[in-house]
Amino acid sequence: MEYVSLFVKSIFVDNMIFAYFLGMCSYLAVSKNVKTANGLGAAVIFVLAVTLPINYLLYTYVLKPGALLWLGEGFADVNLSFLSFIVFIATIAAIVQIVEMVVEKFAPSLYSSLGIFLPLIAVNCSILGGSLFMQNKDFAGIGESFTYALGSGIGWWLAIVALAAIREKMAYAHVPAPLKGLGITFITVGLMGMAFMTFMGISL
Repeated sequence: MEYVSLFVKSIFVDNMIFAYFLGMCSYLAVSKNVKTANGLGAAVIFVLAVTLPINYLLYTYVLKPGALLWLGEGFADVNLSFLSFIVFIATIAAIVQIVEMVVEKFAPSLYSSLGIFLPLIAVNCSILGGSLFMQNKDFAGIGESFTYALGSGIGWWLAIVALAAIREKMAYAHVPAPLKGLGITFITVGLMGMAFMTFMGISL
């Protein structure tokens, strides 16, 4: 039940986009059509689901205070937590590089559609934010960290696909000239954010 609660909350209550506004640059830029949004959303889910558990293990057994105790009593006072940012970013960059090569090899049309925003997943603040939230939440095990990563990725994917679907429909709507483009998109995102706030009442 704890895993279900964590999974649902990471999708709806602690949504990376609507609760923390993380990953907004690629969220707004790539949400012009559903196909491209689906591709980037799937890539974000994969990168989060792989990097967050890896970063959990690195933090638990290498970086946090006393993590190196398994090497011997002499390492009990070693604290490498100041390296967390560098290690987390390096892990994320490595996984994103692998994802980029796979997408370019097996889905070249999607690779062209995503353009610069695929490699930019490496600096997508929602990916790094997931690892930093994992660090703050002090999860009990790798299972919880994976559940949180999967839920956060699905929440980000849901948000970008929903906005892409709305923007596709708005292309045929009579939007006032001053609001066309990013103007009406900002308004839409604001309304979606308020709608997602209703999920804060969820209690599992």
